[in-house]
Amino acid sequence: MIDSPVPLVSTTSSTEQRKTLLKRKSRTGTRSLPAVATSVVKRAVDVTASALLIVALTPVWLVVPLLVRRQDGGPVLFRQTRVGLDGQEFQMWKFRTMRVNADAELERLLREQNRLDKPLFKVDNDPRITRLGKILRRTSIDELPQLFNVLQGTMSLVGPRPQVPKEVALYDAVAARRLQAKPGITGLWQVSGRSSLPWEEAIRLDLHYVDNWTLLLDLKILCRTVKVVLKREGSQ
Repeated sequence: MIDSPVPLVSTTSSTEQRKTLLKRKSRTGTRSLPAVATSVVKRAVDVTASALLIVALTPVWLVVPLLVRRQDGGPVLFRQTRVGLDGQEFQMWKFRTMRVNADAELERLLREQNRLDKPLFKVDNDPRITRLGKILRRTSIDELPQLFNVLQGTMSLVGPRPQVPKEVALYDAVAARRLQAKPGITGLWQVSGRSSLPWEEAIRLDLHYVDNWTLLLDLKILCRTVKVVLKREGSQ
């Protein structure tokens, strides 16, 4: 079983605080040889598994793009800037599940639901999601293009979910610690409730992963991910 994490206080802060924290960490942080060796093994697992999955999922790469294009003629993939390991920004890929230019509507929807002050920009009953998008999200098929992010090295199979810069700008020093791990397609947060979790619980789980990471923990999370996806628990 996965150990229960300890409670955590709520988080709010500025972008400058996050940058200062990350700079201080990069100057003073060192890793032991066992930690480096374990990271190399984790990377080897990521590369091998993502490459095999990309080949095995060939039918998905052929069928889903046709369906997405057919629904409204818009782009197949959704590309968004996310914040990864040590605060480095990268481009994350997903199959598009929302109508075209959905990002332009986000601030208005968050304001209507009084959610602009939390570092987790989630919209309840999001009207921007297409009919096909709802299916892709319930089955987590929309996340599969991130296997290419894993192969590239900007993401891992398991880790804290990468957030957008505006969300990370609301971090305090405690929340910024989640950036000490490479972001993942799945993680402790995702297998413990996915979209149904509040921010405070999500960050508590992410920091538990950062502080207690092992390859065995990754394996447990991957096994639980299969169960969660098949049961469609917490999807939105």
